Amino acid sequence: MVVALVVIGVILALWILINLRTSRPDGVHIKKVHPYRKLIPYVMRGRNEAVVYFDASPDAEKLLEYLERARKLFDVDLTHCVVAACAIGLFENPAMNRYIMGRRYYQRKGSFISFSMKRKRMDKKAKLSIVKMEMQPEETFREFCQRVNDKIDVERSGRRTYSDKEYDLFGLIPRPVLNGAVRLLRWLDYHGLLPGSFISSDGMYTSIFVANLGSLQMAAGYHHLYEWGNCSLFLMVGQVEERPVVVDGQVTVKKVLPLRFSYDERIEDGLTARFGIESAVRVIENPFEWLGCLAEDGSDARPLGSGAKPEAAS
Repeated sequence: MVVALVVIGVILALWILINLRTSRPDGVHIKKVHPYRKLIPYVMRGRNEAVVYFDASPDAEKLLEYLERARKLFDVDLTHCVVAACAIGLFENPAMNRYIMGRRYYQRKGSFISFSMKRKRMDKKAKLSIVKMEMQPEETFREFCQRVNDKIDVERSGRRTYSDKEYDLFGLIPRPVLNGAVRLLRWLDYHGLLPGSFISSDGMYTSIFVANLGSLQMAAGYHHLYEWGNCSLFLMVGQVEERPVVVDGQVTVKKVLPLRFSYDERIEDGLTARFGIESAVRVIENPFEWLGCLAEDGSDARPLGSGAKPEAAS
């Protein structure tokens, strides 16, 4: 009887300690939350109960001109520009870099962006690979492009990556065991017990996921948010298209870049989402000022996280 009571007491103590735990390897617990907002994760328990979709169609004409000039100097494409624009949006609006786990609010440690790519360009049979990058605020756009390209070169080299080996191992596990393992991982994640090494290598533990369907000549769709991981933002990018727009009261045709954001409204209000999206759109519409790196003397190179408005844009 005494042994049973001791075991029950130990289990109860462990349960209490686990539920009191607020620390996580990838986030800082936000303690001061409005009572109303603190209740939201209990009412809307999953991200897809709380997802809100936003459309944006920034003018792409300067972006296309910028890319034409930049490609003569370094390896860059539209995805680089969009990812950098999202990074600047996160740096300028840190409330967008939050997530909810275990019904608690967290400010993410670092700004991470994941994006998908085909191992072989335009090959339907090629494997899909997810690239996860930590954005460095002191990095210039050109330095960021080089770091991304180095990562992509590894993925497209044909060599088996750690993720390849990991997926092959999962494929060998019987369904009941794999199902139980996933449940265990979700439970550990909910209570902040998932190891940091596991989180750092998973593309779904990220600030925003960017999928550029325009590179496949596709339109942008409305994407769900993944319940696995803790990604609160998803961006789908369509191919550049011509649309009629009103400029100074006159209808004209312009090239625009269709963007569709999926946003977990539990992390912050709609006004915060507006500011974050506007930051990214501003960069896309003014790449010469915000991305730069075209001048021979390096005078137009600026850190992505500088936050200050460039002189050329004032």
